[in-house]
Amino acid sequence: MALQLRIVVPSELTGDVVSIARSQAAVSEITVMAGAAMLPAGDVIVLQAVREGVEELLQKLHTLNIAEVGSLSVTAPELVISDRLDKAEGQVAGDGADAIIWDEVEQDTSDDSKLTWSYLAFLAIAVQLAGIGIVTDSTIAIVGAMVVGPEFGPLAGLALAIVDRRWKLARRAAAALCLGFPVAMLLAALATAASVWLGLFSPADVLGANRATEFIYHPGPYSFIVAVLAGAAGMLSLIGKKSAALVGVFISVTTVPAAGYVAVALVLGEPGRAAGSALQLLLNAAGIVLSAALVLLGYRLARRRRPAPTRYSAAHARAAIGGVGSRSAFRR
Repeated sequence: MALQLRIVVPSELTGDVVSIARSQAAVSEITVMAGAAMLPAGDVIVLQAVREGVEELLQKLHTLNIAEVGSLSVTAPELVISDRLDKAEGQVAGDGADAIIWDEVEQDTSDDSKLTWSYLAFLAIAVQLAGIGIVTDSTIAIVGAMVVGPEFGPLAGLALAIVDRRWKLARRAAAALCLGFPVAMLLAALATAASVWLGLFSPADVLGANRATEFIYHPGPYSFIVAVLAGAAGMLSLIGKKSAALVGVFISVTTVPAAGYVAVALVLGEPGRAAGSALQLLLNAAGIVLSAALVLLGYRLARRRRPAPTRYSAAHARAAIGGVGSRSAFRR
Protein backbone atom coordinates (compact mmCIF):
# COMPACT_ATOMS: atom_id res chain seq x y z
CA MET A 1 0.00 0.00 0.00
CA ALA A 2 1.61 3.22 -1.18
CA LEU A 3 1.25 6.74 0.17
CA GLN A 4 2.51 9.99 -1.30
CA LEU A 5 3.85 12.80 0.85
CA ARG A 6 3.87 16.30 -0.61
CA ILE A 7 6.12 18.62 1.37
CA VAL A 8 6.53 22.38 0.91
CA VAL A 9 9.52 23.86 2.72
CA PRO A 10 11.92 26.78 2.39
CA SER A 11 14.91 25.94 0.20
CA GLU A 12 17.26 25.82 3.19
CA LEU A 13 15.33 22.83 4.63
CA THR A 14 15.23 20.80 1.42
CA GLY A 15 18.53 19.05 2.14
CA ASP A 16 17.31 18.03 5.59
CA VAL A 17 14.09 16.58 4.21
CA VAL A 18 15.94 14.64 1.51
CA SER A 19 18.46 13.31 4.04
CA ILE A 20 15.68 12.00 6.26
CA ALA A 21 13.88 10.46 3.27
CA ARG A 22 17.06 8.72 2.08
CA SER A 23 17.55 7.19 5.52
CA GLN A 24 14.15 5.45 5.43
CA ALA A 25 13.79 2.03 3.83
CA ALA A 26 10.09 2.74 3.28
CA VAL A 27 10.77 5.54 0.77
CA SER A 28 10.91 4.34 -2.83
CA GLU A 29 10.91 7.67 -4.69
CA ILE A 30 12.09 11.22 -4.00
CA THR A 31 11.17 14.08 -6.31
CA VAL A 32 12.35 17.66 -5.75
CA MET A 33 10.87 20.63 -7.61
CA ALA A 34 13.18 23.51 -6.78
CA GLY A 35 11.45 26.86 -6.40
CA ALA A 36 8.06 25.43 -7.38
CA ALA A 37 6.26 26.85 -4.34
CA MET A 38 5.23 30.51 -4.44
CA LEU A 39 3.25 30.84 -1.19
CA PRO A 40 5.15 30.11 0.94
CA ALA A 41 8.20 30.49 -1.24
CA GLY A 42 10.32 27.37 -1.38
CA ASP A 43 10.67 23.90 -2.83
CA VAL A 44 8.15 21.12 -3.32
CA ILE A 45 9.27 17.61 -2.41
CA VAL A 46 7.19 14.55 -3.27
CA LEU A 47 7.97 11.25 -1.55
CA GLN A 48 6.49 7.87 -2.29
CA ALA A 49 6.60 5.38 0.56
CA VAL A 50 4.94 2.20 1.80
CA ARG A 51 2.29 2.84 4.43
CA GLU A 52 3.88 0.72 7.13
CA GLY A 53 6.93 3.00 7.21
CA VAL A 54 5.20 6.37 6.96
CA GLU A 55 4.68 6.85 10.71
CA GLU A 56 8.42 6.62 11.41
CA LEU A 57 9.12 8.93 8.48
CA LEU A 58 6.61 11.49 9.75
CA GLN A 59 8.08 11.44 13.24
CA LYS A 60 11.49 12.41 11.86
CA LEU A 61 10.06 15.02 9.50
CA HIS A 62 8.19 16.62 12.40
CA THR A 63 11.55 17.45 14.01
CA LEU A 64 12.02 20.02 11.23
CA ASN A 65 8.82 21.87 12.27
CA ILE A 66 7.57 21.74 8.70
CA ALA A 67 4.04 22.76 9.72
CA GLU A 68 5.36 26.12 10.94
CA VAL A 69 7.25 27.06 7.78
CA GLY A 70 5.39 25.13 5.09
CA SER A 71 3.09 22.14 4.86
CA LEU A 72 2.99 18.37 4.67
CA SER A 73 0.13 16.42 3.11
CA VAL A 74 -0.37 12.68 2.75
CA THR A 75 -2.51 11.12 0.02
CA ALA A 76 -3.14 7.58 -1.20
CA PRO A 77 -2.89 7.01 -4.98
CA GLU A 78 -5.37 4.59 -6.51
CA LEU A 79 -2.74 2.56 -8.33
CA VAL A 80 1.04 2.49 -8.22
CA ILE A 81 3.09 0.16 -10.44
CA SER A 82 6.68 0.18 -9.24
CA ASP A 83 9.29 -2.50 -8.59
CA ARG A 84 11.09 -0.11 -6.26
CA LEU A 85 7.93 0.22 -4.18
CA ASP A 86 7.54 -3.55 -4.05
CA LYS A 87 11.13 -3.91 -2.86
CA ALA A 88 10.65 -1.22 -0.23
CA GLU A 89 7.55 -3.02 1.02
CA GLY A 90 9.57 -6.18 1.45
CA GLN A 91 12.24 -4.37 3.46
CA VAL A 92 9.89 -2.72 5.98
CA ALA A 93 8.50 -4.75 8.86
CA GLY A 94 4.74 -5.05 9.27
CA ASP A 95 1.83 -4.81 6.89
CA GLY A 96 0.18 -1.73 5.44
CA ALA A 97 -3.28 -2.85 6.53
CA ASP A 98 -2.10 -2.94 10.15
CA ALA A 99 -0.02 0.24 10.08
CA ILE A 100 -1.19 3.14 12.18
CA ILE A 101 -0.41 6.73 11.26
CA TRP A 102 -1.01 8.76 14.41
CA ASP A 103 -1.40 12.07 12.58
CA GLU A 104 -4.14 10.51 10.46
CA VAL A 105 -5.97 9.05 13.46
CA GLU A 106 -5.67 12.34 15.34
CA GLN A 107 -7.09 14.32 12.41
CA ASP A 108 -9.99 11.91 11.86
CA THR A 109 -10.98 11.75 15.50
CA SER A 110 -10.45 15.47 16.02
CA ASP A 111 -12.70 16.35 13.09
CA ASP A 112 -15.42 13.94 14.26
CA SER A 113 -15.25 15.13 17.88
CA LYS A 114 -16.34 18.70 17.30
CA LEU A 115 -19.68 19.98 18.54
CA THR A 116 -20.94 21.24 15.18
CA TRP A 117 -24.41 21.93 13.85
CA SER A 118 -24.21 18.90 11.58
CA TYR A 119 -23.20 16.69 14.52
CA LEU A 120 -26.14 17.97 16.58
CA ALA A 121 -28.49 17.50 13.63
CA PHE A 122 -27.43 13.88 13.04
CA LEU A 123 -27.60 13.07 16.75
CA ALA A 124 -31.02 14.70 17.13
CA ILE A 125 -32.36 12.83 14.09
CA ALA A 126 -30.91 9.56 15.38
CA VAL A 127 -32.48 9.96 18.83
CA GLN A 128 -35.80 10.92 17.21
CA LEU A 129 -35.67 7.76 15.11
CA ALA A 130 -34.93 5.78 18.27
CA GLY A 131 -37.93 7.37 20.00
CA ILE A 132 -40.17 6.48 17.06
CA GLY A 133 -38.84 2.92 17.10
CA ILE A 134 -39.63 2.67 20.80
CA VAL A 135 -43.21 3.95 20.62
CA THR A 136 -43.97 1.90 17.48
CA ASP A 137 -42.04 -1.20 18.64
CA SER A 138 -40.04 -1.08 15.41
CA THR A 139 -36.62 -2.70 15.45
CA ILE A 140 -36.03 -1.33 11.93
CA ALA A 141 -36.29 2.22 13.21
CA ILE A 142 -34.01 1.34 16.13
CA VAL A 143 -31.36 -0.03 13.75
CA GLY A 144 -31.73 3.05 11.58
CA ALA A 145 -31.10 5.23 14.63
CA MET A 146 -27.96 3.26 15.40
CA VAL A 147 -26.60 3.79 11.89
CA VAL A 148 -27.39 7.51 11.76
CA GLY A 149 -25.92 8.27 15.20
CA PRO A 150 -22.56 10.15 15.02
CA GLU A 151 -21.51 9.46 18.61
CA PHE A 152 -18.62 7.10 17.80
CA GLY A 153 -16.50 10.05 16.64
CA PRO A 154 -16.39 11.80 20.04
CA LEU A 155 -16.01 8.46 21.85
CA ALA A 156 -13.00 7.58 19.67
CA GLY A 157 -11.64 11.08 20.22
CA LEU A 158 -11.95 10.61 23.96
CA ALA A 159 -10.04 7.32 23.74
CA LEU A 160 -7.26 8.94 21.73
CA ALA A 161 -7.12 11.87 24.15
CA ILE A 162 -6.67 9.48 27.09
CA VAL A 163 -3.90 7.53 25.37
CA ASP A 164 -2.14 10.61 23.97
CA ARG A 165 -2.90 12.87 26.95
CA ARG A 166 -4.39 15.47 24.66
CA TRP A 167 -6.66 17.21 27.11
CA LYS A 168 -7.88 19.81 24.61
CA LEU A 169 -9.23 16.99 22.45
CA ALA A 170 -10.69 15.35 25.57
CA ARG A 171 -12.58 18.52 26.45
CA ARG A 172 -13.86 18.87 22.89
CA ALA A 173 -15.05 15.26 22.73
CA ALA A 174 -16.63 15.45 26.19
CA ALA A 175 -18.45 18.63 25.18
CA ALA A 176 -19.82 16.94 22.07
CA LEU A 177 -21.15 14.06 24.18
CA CYS A 178 -22.28 15.92 27.31
CA LEU A 179 -24.02 18.70 25.39
CA GLY A 180 -25.12 16.81 22.30
CA PHE A 181 -26.99 13.99 24.02
CA PRO A 182 -29.02 16.19 26.42
CA VAL A 183 -30.09 18.45 23.54
CA ALA A 184 -31.10 15.48 21.38
CA MET A 185 -32.92 13.83 24.31
CA LEU A 186 -34.78 17.06 25.11
CA LEU A 187 -35.99 17.30 21.52
CA ALA A 188 -37.07 13.65 21.63
CA ALA A 189 -38.94 14.25 24.88
CA LEU A 190 -40.77 17.23 23.36
CA ALA A 191 -41.67 15.17 20.30
CA THR A 192 -42.94 12.36 22.54
CA ALA A 193 -45.11 14.75 24.56
CA ALA A 194 -46.49 16.26 21.36
CA SER A 195 -47.26 12.79 19.98
CA VAL A 196 -49.16 11.86 23.14
CA TRP A 197 -51.14 15.12 22.98
CA LEU A 198 -51.97 14.50 19.32
CA GLY A 199 -53.00 10.91 20.06
CA LEU A 200 -50.42 9.38 17.70
CA PHE A 201 -49.77 6.46 20.05
CA SER A 202 -51.10 4.97 23.25
CA PRO A 203 -48.80 5.17 26.32
CA ALA A 204 -50.31 1.91 27.55
CA ASP A 205 -49.00 0.11 24.46
CA VAL A 206 -45.51 1.52 24.92
CA LEU A 207 -45.45 0.43 28.57
CA GLY A 208 -46.67 -3.08 27.79
CA ALA A 209 -44.56 -6.15 28.48
CA ASN A 210 -42.63 -8.41 26.06
CA ARG A 211 -41.70 -5.64 23.71
CA ALA A 212 -39.00 -5.94 21.06
CA THR A 213 -37.23 -2.92 22.54
CA GLU A 214 -37.20 -4.20 26.10
CA PHE A 215 -33.47 -4.96 25.91
CA ILE A 216 -32.71 -1.23 25.86
CA TYR A 217 -33.67 -0.57 29.48
CA HIS A 218 -32.43 -3.93 30.77
CA PRO A 219 -28.64 -3.60 30.73
CA GLY A 220 -26.57 -6.59 31.71
CA PRO A 221 -23.04 -7.98 31.48
CA TYR A 222 -23.39 -8.53 27.76
CA SER A 223 -24.25 -4.87 27.25
CA PHE A 224 -20.76 -3.95 28.38
CA ILE A 225 -19.15 -6.88 26.56
CA VAL A 226 -20.80 -5.91 23.26
CA ALA A 227 -19.72 -2.29 23.76
CA VAL A 228 -16.12 -3.40 24.38
CA LEU A 229 -16.09 -5.54 21.24
CA ALA A 230 -17.73 -2.77 19.22
CA GLY A 231 -15.26 -0.19 20.46
CA ALA A 232 -12.31 -2.38 19.51
CA ALA A 233 -13.78 -3.10 16.08
CA GLY A 234 -14.56 0.57 15.58
CA MET A 235 -11.04 1.73 16.35
CA LEU A 236 -9.55 -1.01 14.17
CA SER A 237 -11.80 0.03 11.30
CA LEU A 238 -10.88 3.68 11.86
CA ILE A 239 -7.18 2.86 11.78
CA GLY A 240 -7.49 0.57 8.77
CA LYS A 241 -9.90 2.85 6.87
CA LYS A 242 -12.54 0.09 6.69
CA SER A 243 -15.81 2.00 6.67
CA ALA A 244 -17.94 -1.10 6.12
CA ALA A 245 -16.85 -2.52 9.46
CA LEU A 246 -17.62 0.82 11.11
CA VAL A 247 -21.26 0.55 10.04
CA GLY A 248 -21.44 -2.79 11.83
CA VAL A 249 -20.10 -1.10 14.95
CA PHE A 250 -22.89 1.48 14.84
CA ILE A 251 -25.52 -1.25 14.60
CA SER A 252 -24.11 -3.29 17.50
CA VAL A 253 -24.20 -0.63 20.24
CA THR A 254 -27.28 0.88 21.88
CA THR A 255 -26.08 4.35 22.87
CA VAL A 256 -28.59 6.25 20.72
CA PRO A 257 -31.54 3.90 21.41
CA ALA A 258 -30.81 4.16 25.13
CA ALA A 259 -30.84 7.96 24.92
CA GLY A 260 -34.14 7.81 23.07
CA TYR A 261 -35.65 5.49 25.66
CA VAL A 262 -34.62 7.82 28.49
CA ALA A 263 -36.54 10.65 26.82
CA VAL A 264 -39.63 8.54 26.10
CA ALA A 265 -39.71 6.90 29.53
CA LEU A 266 -39.46 10.21 31.39
CA VAL A 267 -42.34 11.69 29.42
CA LEU A 268 -44.46 8.60 30.06
CA GLY A 269 -43.73 8.63 33.79
CA GLU A 270 -41.45 5.58 33.96
CA PRO A 271 -38.37 6.66 35.94
CA GLY A 272 -37.26 3.05 36.45
CA ARG A 273 -37.01 2.39 32.73
CA ALA A 274 -35.38 5.77 32.22
CA ALA A 275 -32.75 4.88 34.81
CA GLY A 276 -32.13 1.49 33.19
CA SER A 277 -31.74 3.14 29.80
CA ALA A 278 -29.38 5.76 31.22
CA LEU A 279 -27.25 2.95 32.69
CA GLN A 280 -27.27 1.25 29.28
CA LEU A 281 -26.05 4.47 27.71
CA LEU A 282 -23.21 4.85 30.22
CA LEU A 283 -22.15 1.20 29.92
CA ASN A 284 -21.98 1.44 26.14
CA ALA A 285 -20.02 4.69 26.18
CA ALA A 286 -17.57 3.43 28.82
CA GLY A 287 -17.04 0.11 27.03
CA ILE A 288 -16.35 1.79 23.69
CA VAL A 289 -13.88 4.30 25.13
CA LEU A 290 -12.07 1.65 27.19
CA SER A 291 -11.60 -0.84 24.36
CA ALA A 292 -10.72 1.84 21.78
CA ALA A 293 -8.03 3.16 24.14
CA LEU A 294 -6.67 -0.35 24.68
CA VAL A 295 -6.46 -0.90 20.91
CA LEU A 296 -4.45 2.31 20.52
CA LEU A 297 -2.17 1.34 23.40
CA GLY A 298 -1.65 -2.08 21.84
CA TYR A 299 -0.63 -0.51 18.54
CA ARG A 300 1.77 1.83 20.31
CA LEU A 301 3.44 -0.99 22.25
CA ALA A 302 3.65 -3.20 19.16
CA ARG A 303 5.33 -0.41 17.23
CA ARG A 304 7.95 0.09 19.93
CA ARG A 305 8.81 -3.61 19.83
CA ARG A 306 8.87 -3.79 16.04
CA PRO A 307 12.25 -4.95 14.67
CA ALA A 308 14.30 -2.45 12.73
CA PRO A 309 14.20 -2.56 8.91
CA THR A 310 16.78 -4.91 7.42
CA ARG A 311 17.62 -2.82 4.37
CA TYR A 312 20.16 -0.72 6.28
CA SER A 313 22.61 -1.72 8.94
CA ALA A 314 22.38 0.07 12.27
CA ALA A 315 25.61 1.97 11.54
CA HIS A 316 24.34 3.06 8.13
CA ALA A 317 21.05 4.25 9.61
CA ARG A 318 22.79 6.22 12.36
CA ALA A 319 25.11 7.81 9.83
CA ALA A 320 22.25 8.76 7.54
CA ILE A 321 20.22 10.29 10.37
CA GLY A 322 23.28 11.99 11.76
CA GLY A 323 23.83 13.60 8.38
CA VAL A 324 20.60 15.58 8.64
CA GLY A 325 21.48 19.20 8.26
CA SER A 326 24.25 18.67 5.73
CA ARG A 327 23.60 19.67 2.16
CA SER A 328 25.73 16.88 0.66
CA ALA A 329 22.67 14.64 0.44
CA PHE A 330 21.02 16.98 -1.99
CA ARG A 331 22.58 18.85 -4.85
CA ARG A 332 20.66 20.84 -7.43
